[in-house]
Amino acid sequence: MAIGVVAGVVLAAIVALIGLFKLMWRVAEPNEALVISGSTHRTEGLGEGMGFRIVTGRGTLVVPGVQAVRKLSLDLNETQLVVDCVTHQGIPLRVKGVVIFKIGDDLVSIANAARRFLDQQKMMPERVHIVFAGHLRSIVGGLTVEDMIRDREKLTGQTRAACGTEMEKLGLIVDSLQIHEIEDPTGYIKNLAMPHAAAVQRDARIAQAEANRLATEAEQTAFARMAEATRDSEILQAGYQAERDKAAATARQAGPLSEAAARQEVVVQETKVAELEAHRREQQLQADVRKPADAKAYEIRTRAEAERDARISSAQAKARETELAAAAEATRVKTAATADAAATEARGLATATATRATGEAEAAATQAKGLAEAASAKAKGLAEAEAIKARAAALAENQEAVVAQQLAENWPAIVEAGAGAFGNVEHMVLLNGAEGMSEMFAKALSMGGAGLGVARQLLASMSQPPTDTAAPAPSLNGRVPIHEE
Repeated sequence: MAIGVVAGVVLAAIVALIGLFKLMWRVAEPNEALVISGSTHRTEGLGEGMGFRIVTGRGTLVVPGVQAVRKLSLDLNETQLVVDCVTHQGIPLRVKGVVIFKIGDDLVSIANAARRFLDQQKMMPERVHIVFAGHLRSIVGGLTVEDMIRDREKLTGQTRAACGTEMEKLGLIVDSLQIHEIEDPTGYIKNLAMPHAAAVQRDARIAQAEANRLATEAEQTAFARMAEATRDSEILQAGYQAERDKAAATARQAGPLSEAAARQEVVVQETKVAELEAHRREQQLQADVRKPADAKAYEIRTRAEAERDARISSAQAKARETELAAAAEATRVKTAATADAAATEARGLATATATRATGEAEAAATQAKGLAEAASAKAKGLAEAEAIKARAAALAENQEAVVAQQLAENWPAIVEAGAGAFGNVEHMVLLNGAEGMSEMFAKALSMGGAGLGVARQLLASMSQPPTDTAAPAPSLNGRVPIHEE
C-alpha cells in the first residue's frame, strides 16, 4: 500500500516537473527573437542596466511570474516610397520607389529595434518611409533632372548612404532600395526627350527609307532577273518550238515533195508524150494530108471538077480536125500543168522545188503546144496550098466547069445579094399584078446573074500567070489565092 502511494507521489511529481518545465521553456523560431525581461543580465555589446535578455535560434528557461517573454519578428518588411521632390533646377518631380528592410541579425540591432518597435512593429514601414522621404528630398534637391535620369544608381546609393546611420540607430538594415519611377508633372522630361526622340525618329525614318530603297533595288534586281530568266526561257522555248515546227514542216513537206516529184516525173513524161504525139501528128499530117493532097490534086486534074472539090473539102475538114485535136491536146496539157502549179503554190514556200518543177512542166507544155500549133498551122497551110494549086490546075484545064460549080454553090448567096436591094423597102406597090411581080423577080435575078461575067473574068485572071506588080485577085470564098513562084 505504501509502495503504491510512493509510486503515485513520484509519478505525480514527475508529471508536475514535466509540466513546470514545459511552462518555463521557451524556444526562439529562426525568424524571431525572444526578448526576456525581469532580471538583470549582461549581454555582450549592450550597455549595463538594460535589464533584458535576447535569445535567437535556441531555447531558454523563463521563470513564470518573474520574467516576461515577448517576440520580435525578424521577417522582411517593405514600404512604398511616393515622395514629391524639387530638383536643383526647381523642377517638381514625384519619385516612386520601394524600400525592403528588416531588423538586423546582431544583438545590438535587435536591442535597438526592441526598444523602439517592440510594441509598434506594424508602424515600422511608416517610420522608415518618413526617414527615406526626408533624405530623398534632400538628395534630389542637389541633383538635376538629367543626373537623375542618366544615373539613377547614384540617386539610390546616396539615399542609402544618407539613411544608413539613422537606420542603424533604429536597429534596421536595408536589403534593397529601388527607384521605380520619376514622374514629371510639368513635362520637362518629355520635352527633354523630344529632341532625342525627333533625332531617333529622323534616324528611324532615314533607316526605313534606306531599307525601303535597298528593298526596292533588291526587288527591281529580282524582277530584272526574273524578266531575264523569263526572256531566256521564252527564247529557248521559241528555239525548241522552231525546231519542232521545222521538223513538222519537213515531215509535212515530205509527202507533197514526193508527190510533186512524182507529178514532175508525170509531167515530164506527159511532155515527152505530147512532143512525140505532135511529131507523130506532123508525120501523120505529112502522110495523110500532103501526099494524099498531091495524089488528090493529080486525080482532080484528071477527074471531074466535082470530085476534085470533094477531095479539097475532105482535105480542109481533115486539116480542121487536126487543128482542133492539136488545140485540145495543148489545152489539156496546159490545164493539167496549171492545176498542178496552183496546187503546188498553195502548199507554201516550203514547196519551192515542186513549184519550179511545175514551172518547167508548164514551159514544156507551152513548148509542146507551140510545136503542135506550128505543126497544125503548117499542115493547114500545106493543105490550103495544095487545094489552091489543085483549084488553079482545075481552072486551067476546065474553067467553065469550075465557074459553073462555084456559081451553083454560091447561087443562093447571089440571089440573096440581089434581093438585098429591097431589104430597106417598107412598102412596095406593084403594078400589073402577077406580071409586075415576075418582072421584078426577073430584074433581081438578072442583077444576081450579072455577077456571072465578073466571076468568069476573075477566073480568067486567076488562070493567067501573075506578074510582080499585080495584086492577087480575091476568090469567091474570100481567100487570096497564093501563087507559087
